[in-house]
Amino acid sequence: MNDDEPSANSDQAIKVQIQHLRQDHQDLDAAILALAATPVPDMLLIARLKRKKLQIRDQITLLEDRLTPDIIA
Repeated sequence: MNDDEPSANSDQAIKVQIQHLRQDHQDLDAAILALAATPVPDMLLIARLKRKKLQIRDQITLLEDRLTPDIIA
């Protein structure tokens, strides 16, 4: 095994995780829109889904920050 492999695999694993989270984010967005379109929308469920969507967005941001190298200006 190479010493270079873990970091490359780690970056690749992070990218895959970001893709999965983005898909989950899109799925939640679709679910929220569908629930909002119902005649009597369940506002509590919509609020929970929106909170979950924000948590996923925060996770994506943290993972993207891990991929970005620190640059000291």
